[in-house]
Amino acid sequence: MFSPEGPTLRELAVQALSSVERGYDLLAPKFDHTPFRTSDAVLDAVAEALAPLGPYDDGLDLCCGTGAGTRVLARLCRRCVTGVDFSAGMLDVARRRTPPGGPRVSWVRADARALPFASAFDLVVSFGAFGHFLPRELPGLFAQVHSALRPGGHFAFPVAAPPRPAEPAYWMLLGFDAVMRVRNALWRPPFVMYYRAFRLADVRRELERAGFAVELHPLPAFGHRGDGSPRARMVLARRPA
Repeated sequence: MFSPEGPTLRELAVQALSSVERGYDLLAPKFDHTPFRTSDAVLDAVAEALAPLGPYDDGLDLCCGTGAGTRVLARLCRRCVTGVDFSAGMLDVARRRTPPGGPRVSWVRADARALPFASAFDLVVSFGAFGHFLPRELPGLFAQVHSALRPGGHFAFPVAAPPRPAEPAYWMLLGFDAVMRVRNALWRPPFVMYYRAFRLADVRRELERAGFAVELHPLPAFGHRGDGSPRARMVLARRPA
């Protein structure tokens, strides 16, 4: 799962026994050499799906980590791109990897549940971060994104079709979440990361309650399952004009 440049087992154990913020500060220098970093295939598919829906002036990468999604925004936005994350270590890595040319890029340390922006962006994206939010936190999170967008702006993120019980990935994710629940019951501070807690039906309902109009766009690059349903979709939530 990890390249030779990735973290050691000991480093992962130390991270897992830290808070979410401290854990990512520790992991930041090697994060891009782990499977936790969103793949270029996903980033490219979302960029391709968003391109016809623009143009966009200003974009926000929510929970930007080391800035992979910010590079997608740099392809789509004409004026300014902002990456926001609460891990100083991840932002330090992202800052050193700021892509040259294109729109102006800035980095902001902030909690996604208390964004320091109001009607500032035409496009907000996020990649691979929602497992760090408990279901009860989604209404507040989506309200923050709604406030950060200008009227008519888009909030977009990819979701994969959940694996089925016959697939090994189903049991792997179930086991991971179970281990994290035991860890958080026995150890403080908690490390919130649950792969199966972010369910599309619940997410769509909470987005609509926050005032978004929600669409689902298949990502054709990932094909379809046996029943014809997409293997991956882009959720597109629009703040009505």
